[in-house]
Amino acid sequence: MTGALALTGCGCSILVETFEQYYHEDVIMIEATGEKREGKAVNREAEKKFLASVQEWHGGGVVAIGSNEAEGVTMVETWMDVTFQGGNRIKSEQIARQTWQGDQIIEERFYYNVPG
Repeated sequence: MTGALALTGCGCSILVETFEQYYHEDVIMIEATGEKREGKAVNREAEKKFLASVQEWHGGGVVAIGSNEAEGVTMVETWMDVTFQGGNRIKSEQIARQTWQGDQIIEERFYYNVPG
């Protein structure tokens, strides 16, 4: 399943390679906050910024994957345990709903708790 491959990239170098291979040039990524980023170049920079903010990866992985192949939609539940620059350690869980166009993700929306 192509969707599974796109979300197994929880390590830094794998995440970048996965992004380059599986994300469409016109991809739209929507954060749980509603922030919308359009285009691969903009999203690539956001991913690089996030990775640069991580001081240490303690773990992460895929919990579950679901798909509706007729509609070209996958949903992936993931987790990560990271320490950010400055020492703030978080354990995060999220669900990513991905809409595929051919073999690439054209839209990805994230669902997670936003710290208040």
